[in-house]
Amino acid sequence: MTGFGRAEQTVGDKTFQVDIKSLNGKQFELLLKLPAFLKPLEFDIRNILSKKLGRGSVDCTISLKETGSAKPVSINTSLARAYYKPLAELSEALNLDPSNILSTLVKLPEVITPTADTLRDEEWKAFQKILNAAIDDLNLHRVEEGKSLEEDLLLRIDNILSQQEHIVKLEPLRQQKIREGLTKLLDEKVGKENFDSNRLEQELIYYIEKIDISEEQVRLENHCDYFKVTMSGDEDSKGKKLSFILQEIGREINTTGAKAYDAAIQKCVVVMKDELEKAKEQILNVL
Repeated sequence: MTGFGRAEQTVGDKTFQVDIKSLNGKQFELLLKLPAFLKPLEFDIRNILSKKLGRGSVDCTISLKETGSAKPVSINTSLARAYYKPLAELSEALNLDPSNILSTLVKLPEVITPTADTLRDEEWKAFQKILNAAIDDLNLHRVEEGKSLEEDLLLRIDNILSQQEHIVKLEPLRQQKIREGLTKLLDEKVGKENFDSNRLEQELIYYIEKIDISEEQVRLENHCDYFKVTMSGDEDSKGKKLSFILQEIGREINTTGAKAYDAAIQKCVVVMKDELEKAKEQILNVL
């Protein structure tokens, strides 16, 4: 799910700002930007983010703000002096403006390098609190989005159940239509006196049983109830489980449509399929 989190705090002589942005995604994908001196701790930072965020396309930027005493880089003054003398002589020999020497010096190899300092143990513990605060801030946004998703998904399931109740009412009328239609067809094509009414009744019972959709409707209702129960559960990650339940709901809807042979029921099936597709799109955003 989407969200944004930020935290800022001073640790020792360093002030850190952590910005985390998360977009929907099936897997955990992390783009991590951090100062060079935190590189030795990159693996630990990635583990914390992965464990607490679960999945999604995550963009995390950790920046070091200037505090006056913090030293994100170090300057090798001895090496700079060694470079300066031949550069000054060359500048004089070529009649060049010596004011540009400094800008040239800082670009030369090893003159300015990232500081080799890393966080001490107590600083690392304090930094983890900053990182976790940013993650918690992001997760608050996710929770708010989750409430909206829950309302929408439950609405889709309720709409499917509403159509299912309508189908249950239409089912007896469908069977009566099939019975009357087949009897009328035989009367017109064969003649009432040319077929055994008892045998016809047996065949009708067999045929109607083959296209009976009562079992599908019971299973559909059970799957929808199970979806609601799972939604209200305390599981940390339930997106995949809910997706599987939606697949089962779709299977019962498709079977109902294949067996229906009734225009009114087919209309209900079309509405149910539309609601199901909307639920499937939303479930991709659920962790």
